[in-house]
Amino acid sequence: MASKVRVGLLTPSSNTVMEPRVCELLSGLPGVTAHFGRFSVTRIAMSDDALSQFTFEPQLAAASLLEDARCDVVAWGGTSGGWLGAQNDIDLCDAITERTGIVATTSTLATLDGFRALGAKTYALATPYLSEIQQAIQKNFAALGFDCVDERHLEDPGNFSFSEYDEATVGELIREVAVSRPGAAAVFCTNFDGPRVAPGIERETGVPVLDSISVTIWHALRLAGVDTAPLAAWGQIFRCALPSGARSGNAPVSA
Repeated sequence: MASKVRVGLLTPSSNTVMEPRVCELLSGLPGVTAHFGRFSVTRIAMSDDALSQFTFEPQLAAASLLEDARCDVVAWGGTSGGWLGAQNDIDLCDAITERTGIVATTSTLATLDGFRALGAKTYALATPYLSEIQQAIQKNFAALGFDCVDERHLEDPGNFSFSEYDEATVGELIREVAVSRPGAAAVFCTNFDGPRVAPGIERETGVPVLDSISVTIWHALRLAGVDTAPLAAWGQIFRCALPSGARSGNAPVSA
């Protein structure tokens, strides 16, 4: 690992969970630091006004400021690609790299590569989202070959409100969907407090848990050339290398 690795994270403006959990997680890797840029996201729904929050220019402007911090990798720390489609996130990463010269990823692309790294063809989904968002995620993931065998969601338009669910609530949702014995359970929201409860549920159930915050950091660090095995206490995904076909350097590949 290089003596200093800087991870840039694009953060929804109303997200209050990701920053403290990322800093807690990275405390186990001396020499790696996280740096955050925000843009406005306040509601998660399929309406035009909600979807318009994810136009590229605000994200590119925030990424350009992270370039000033000489980040080694930039990750969009949000799951909008789940309902907008993985190609949207591939295009966003291309645009970030073109604008900044920095390799980029997203929470959705990280989750999909997490499924591949674990060899998971089925998954279960735990989120705070509305039904329309949940259904769009399942449809988009199915088109990529990943079948949802169980799901729970809280019918909340969020986004700030997602952070107000305690870890016990998040953990209970994960346990409920893990009963279906999926290849992996996805806690799919970076403002939903899953990172600290997920590893214990993995041990209890034997089902790998891909928390959105944790898997985003795994993916970003691996893209930056960092061995994530020292973070395995946060989840078995950290023991995994990137799967074949993952984004590498400045050359993105299709999801």
